[in-house]
Amino acid sequence: MTTIKPLPLDQDIESKVVLKKLARAHQALAELKGVVASIPNQSILISTLSLQEAKDSSAIENIITTHDDLYRSDSATRQFVTVAAKEVHNYATALRNSFEQVKRTGLLTNNDILEIQASIEESRAGFRKLPGTALKNDLTGATVYTPPQHPDEIIALMSNLERFINEDALCDWDVLTKMAVIHHQFESIHPFYDGNGRTGRIINIMYLVQHDLLGSPVLYLSRYINQNKAEYYRLLQSTRDTDDWQPWVLFMLEGVEQTANQTVLLIEHIKGAMQVFKQKMRTELPRIYSQDLLNNLFRHPYTKIEFVMIEMSVGRITATRYLDELIRIGLLEKRKIGRENYYINTTLYELLGNVHKK
Repeated sequence: MTTIKPLPLDQDIESKVVLKKLARAHQALAELKGVVASIPNQSILISTLSLQEAKDSSAIENIITTHDDLYRSDSATRQFVTVAAKEVHNYATALRNSFEQVKRTGLLTNNDILEIQASIEESRAGFRKLPGTALKNDLTGATVYTPPQHPDEIIALMSNLERFINEDALCDWDVLTKMAVIHHQFESIHPFYDGNGRTGRIINIMYLVQHDLLGSPVLYLSRYINQNKAEYYRLLQSTRDTDDWQPWVLFMLEGVEQTANQTVLLIEHIKGAMQVFKQKMRTELPRIYSQDLLNNLFRHPYTKIEFVMIEMSVGRITATRYLDELIRIGLLEKRKIGRENYYINTTLYELLGNVHKK
């Protein structure tokens, strides 16, 4: 069993190479923050992009869902097409709730972390109390890593991590270096029976929100990890084995830079599409055009009559008329799946789907 050292580490891990990479990652994050701030209604991005982050983070744990199943499910009414879609929606809900909490308090405490995991897993088992947890190779079944087993050690290490997260004076490393170390430490402590990976990836985003490097939880970091899954797990373990932190930190900084740049492009495309919809609606449907209706179409790649009724405070007949008119001018496609009618914003659907193909 590896002995986990409390934080801060007694070595300087910010080499020249790391410092150069930090500058690029910060530049990409600053651009992302600016682009997000330019969207009048940021809740649209939080709705759509948190689901994308949730989908990729869940895929790392082999919880696979399709975009169709995801958009046909609705966490507000707790209606889910599949178990996998439910798990992804739970993750997105945990992401959004923890964002509100961190914005409110400016802290990221162990209680917040327990709440994130409970929301993902729908269980309040808390930190591990029983021995026997080991991380195994999926193919061979061999034990790759054994995290701390004693509940007192887990609590002590998590208390130390909580201090490191919230007391900036403990260490003068850059916030992004700290984020990489915090993620590694959390995954090494592995404090929960289940949901550690997904909880740890939400902590990454919340830590950046806490330090005002992100204004909204829209960084798509799980996509990068999912695309580089083998390297991610290899570096987690090799850092434990060698105590050489540079490759791990560089890997995480590359993830921040790449995903910030990709998310900027995606948001720019969404902004452009909203502009096109707005012009067409104002020109061809001036009587029903409203910003609220436009927002609804970009908050839900698959909207429903009920969503329009709730979000616009209109009756069923009015909501149906709005959607039928939007189909008539070619902005939506109607599709009957099972007994439900869905009104699909194919432009948004394709933008979100293409992100996964690049």
